[in-house]
Amino acid sequence: MSWVTEEEYQATKQVRAYEYLQTYQQGRLKKTRTRNEWQLQDHDSFKINEITSKWHWKSRDIGGMSALRFLMQVDGMGYTEAVKILCEQTPVYVPRAEPAPKKKPFALPLPNDSFYRVRRYLNQRGIRDEVLDYCVQLGILYESAPYHNAAFVGMDEQGHARYAFLRGIYDNRGKSFRMEQEGSEKQYSFCVPPLRKSCRVAVYEACIDALAHMTLEGNADKYRLSLGGVAAPKEGTGQNVRKMKVPDALEHFLKQHPEVTEIEICTDHDFAGRWACEQLKEHYEKEYAVFCNLPPIEGADYGDLAKQAWEKQQKQRRERGR
Repeated sequence: MSWVTEEEYQATKQVRAYEYLQTYQQGRLKKTRTRNEWQLQDHDSFKINEITSKWHWKSRDIGGMSALRFLMQVDGMGYTEAVKILCEQTPVYVPRAEPAPKKKPFALPLPNDSFYRVRRYLNQRGIRDEVLDYCVQLGILYESAPYHNAAFVGMDEQGHARYAFLRGIYDNRGKSFRMEQEGSEKQYSFCVPPLRKSCRVAVYEACIDALAHMTLEGNADKYRLSLGGVAAPKEGTGQNVRKMKVPDALEHFLKQHPEVTEIEICTDHDFAGRWACEQLKEHYEKEYAVFCNLPPIEGADYGDLAKQAWEKQQKQRRERGR
């Protein structure tokens, strides 16, 4: 009986169906009208892409990418026979090099000619004009065109933009547009600098949380850095075993600011935020003075608290106006 070794299996597993057909059964291939697509002369519902080698036999509803699967599923060969044929025909297989996708260079979205829409939106989120004006003057916050997103900008040490987070101001069924601008470098995340020298950095999960907390505290006495979110495990699934990946933004910030000796953790007061707070404290407390300052309300972030405070003020104004 003929056996298949592990080496033979690993070698044939790499052979892609399109390369095999082009080399050994070229007469079976027929070009379709679709770009990069071919079909088999003997099975017209069989289609294969010459770039990805993905094939699908519609009439049988089966598909794949490898030559091994093609020989077994389409030509009906047994496993051992298919492996032996591929080994005989392709004793040394060099897979075609796939070109690495080109990374798009970072560029800020075009600015809108006014800041009116984003200002109104952030005001309604409880963020004061003084905070917004401070950020606009520093060039780290503006309204983008043509979609009027709030653009939160991260700068490098030379004052060049290297990061941007876009936040839509129009909610669609309770959800809003949110994304990092293509080409953004996470280590240069959004950061609000203090008015004067400071030895403390406060870290938040989101850009708006940083501005909201700044509004609630009423000062610019420390750095306020957005981590761009935290990747926490699901509650109850091994949170005591898994370690948090140290945020690129915070690591880079601390390297560039040796004068900073204090870290204030202001993550959300939910499971993910509490987990991240514990992880960050454990990682940094040997070298820095670490303070946990989560929102006092369970399930809230500082954006929620600022909005609640603004809504309370609006209600009081309406009542005084009666």
